Amino acid sequence: MNSLDVDARAARALVVGEALMDVVRSGDSITEHPGGSPMNVSFGLARLDISVTFLTRLGSDVRGRAIEAHLGSESVRVVPPPTANIATSSATATIDASGSARYEFDVDWQLDASDAPTGRVDVLHFGSIGAFLEPGAATVAALVASLSSTATITYDPNIRPQFLPDHAAALAAVESHVAHSDVVKASDEDVAWLYPGREATKVAADWHAAGPSLVVITTGSSGSIVEFGRGRILVPARTVEVADTIGAGDSFMAGLIAGLASEQLLGADSRESLDSVSPEIVRFIIERATLCAAITVGRPGAQPPTLAELDAASR
Repeated sequence: MNSLDVDARAARALVVGEALMDVVRSGDSITEHPGGSPMNVSFGLARLDISVTFLTRLGSDVRGRAIEAHLGSESVRVVPPPTANIATSSATATIDASGSARYEFDVDWQLDASDAPTGRVDVLHFGSIGAFLEPGAATVAALVASLSSTATITYDPNIRPQFLPDHAAALAAVESHVAHSDVVKASDEDVAWLYPGREATKVAADWHAAGPSLVVITTGSSGSIVEFGRGRILVPARTVEVADTIGAGDSFMAGLIAGLASEQLLGADSRESLDSVSPEIVRFIIERATLCAAITVGRPGAQPPTLAELDAASR
């Protein structure tokens, strides 16, 4: 179990979902940063030296070009390119005294299946608004179905209640996505909204039984619940001074995928290995993902670590 090696860096990831401009309000200060959960995962993966294509929807306005440039700074390939005559989506995040963020969204989510890239994909990651909001969500689901025979499928529901007025429909969608995924990561807040009053450990076990090889539920300072083929482990959180929590879960997700790459566990032909992965390897992967999130919350905005920063912090 090592840092990402040459083979891991050759892994090819496709991330599909929304990209937003985060408008952050903290006290009297207002700043703008590229954001959106799938976009953050794309950026985080690229910083960990994974080759990434990001399928999304951007306008050719100032915000869209800024997001494209942000992703381009880490060599993320964006498809399709920013499009004329549409507005780039936005999210306004208000930061409270504890550093936690409350969001309001302005999102238009449409995708054309013909924009999906061709060629080898080792892992397809999806989730968040892009997995729920129509008409784009149907395209996302079709893409998951088409790639599941060759790629590892990873999913983070990243629940945004503003987009989910019908709880029963949202729950049905999540459970369908879980059943069609190899790896699922959710927060305890996601679980509490989906299953009020149910223990996170019970949800992790139920989701694992539905099909995924690996289910991770993050619980903030209480660490992560990890359900996998050989049982359940609890991985503690890291103590860190919090600047804000923006992008923490996305950084964890990127670290998780990169960790799977480092252990040669990506691709449909690795499903059997993922089903039987050892507790030691699972713990190593989750500890690295946890460290990714800890580094991210220690600085303002969704700024995940580079591979060099992650390796240095691991020593």
